[in-house]
Amino acid sequence: MTATTELSRLESDAAALVEAARRAGADCCDVVVARGQSLGVSVRDGKVENTSRSESDDFSLRVFCGRKFASVSANDIRDASALAERAVAMARVSPEDPYQGLAPAESLAEGFPDLDLFDESVPDAAALADSALACEAAGLGVSGVEKSMGAGAGWGMTGFVLATSTGFSGHYSVSRTSLSAAMLAGTGEQMERDYDFHSAVFREDLMAAEAIGRSAGERAVRRLGPRQAPSGVVPVIFDPRVSAGLLGSLLGAINGASVARKTSFLRERMGQAVANPLITVIDDPLRRRGLGSRPIDGEGNPTTALRLVEAGELRQWLLDWASARELGLRSNARASRGGSGTSPSSSNAWIEPGKDDPAAMIGSISNGLYLTETIGHGVNMVTGDYSKGASGYWIENGELAWPVAEITIAGNLADMYRTMIPASDLQFRYAVNAPTLLVEGMTVGGK
Repeated sequence: MTATTELSRLESDAAALVEAARRAGADCCDVVVARGQSLGVSVRDGKVENTSRSESDDFSLRVFCGRKFASVSANDIRDASALAERAVAMARVSPEDPYQGLAPAESLAEGFPDLDLFDESVPDAAALADSALACEAAGLGVSGVEKSMGAGAGWGMTGFVLATSTGFSGHYSVSRTSLSAAMLAGTGEQMERDYDFHSAVFREDLMAAEAIGRSAGERAVRRLGPRQAPSGVVPVIFDPRVSAGLLGSLLGAINGASVARKTSFLRERMGQAVANPLITVIDDPLRRRGLGSRPIDGEGNPTTALRLVEAGELRQWLLDWASARELGLRSNARASRGGSGTSPSSSNAWIEPGKDDPAAMIGSISNGLYLTETIGHGVNMVTGDYSKGASGYWIENGELAWPVAEITIAGNLADMYRTMIPASDLQFRYAVNAPTLLVEGMTVGGK
């Protein structure tokens, strides 16, 4: 049975569950089905260490009785009536929420754009094992690498089905394939670890296994012999592996649910400058083969690209219908659907690249830090305070001089965004992407 045929069957099941909820007394309702399949292989020391496979269908029914609502989930809906009756009974004793509800019927999508999100080529376990073994072998072939911490290859697909009592019904599916490797360099107590990873919608877009393994090994070797950096206030350059985290914090700060709850340090800043004029942030769910692409959002609204920040000015919140109603606005189709309801989220988000390449950016700094890894979750979204453990390379006279470890970096996101400068090396490797970023005047805690 093909993925499309299976999702069509699940769409019929979802529509039947909607009808069961209406018969049970729900004023309105919706059903989401998340279909998941995955296959993964991990290897170590030239041998297959583990093979895993999973498959599931998860039904989530959300019912509304007036301003009250409840959600129930199940893997099996052979007794749809009992499930619907339980959901309605729960809703009737729930507190009222004036902001929850289905998307208005007039806002729902009438068609799905083809975003090329499903690769019909499905690998078997043997093919994944071959890729993982080639990845590991390439990492072990790097001079200075002493041991593999393992490599892995995976494939998965997610099917999304939505049916509502307002008449909407549809589905789409997304495939994903990935490769990763982690290597150890050095000996005894002077060992350092690093990794590389890549994920893509289509296997043909995935980086070569040898390139990923070699990169993991080279990264580990470069980290040998780290020192503590001197304490002080210096410019910090964020490598693309960590710069996306700064964008992720910005996306969290402009999430409509956080703004409505008053837990965002940017909650009063709509229409104001919140970043360097060189910073423009785009969120585009319609990017072909994008890792965060989706033709509709979790409530059935058609998706469009948004310029969230334009030349440093905040232009949009991320909104589903619940957060939009609470803020007196309209949804901009950024709902993601979980088992208990919707919440706003980004899709394919990125910071537009700048003019200078990373080498020129590094060359402009006499003393500073090139950051490659952060540790911990030290971000206060209410105040914007930022503090994390870190490692990377010390910049001296415009060059990467030596590796550093066991340090901390600190600042405030509002100040960091105002001085942030993007480099020219934007690549689309994740759902949230940023080029190399220079942030002036961060506090480094070292020796």
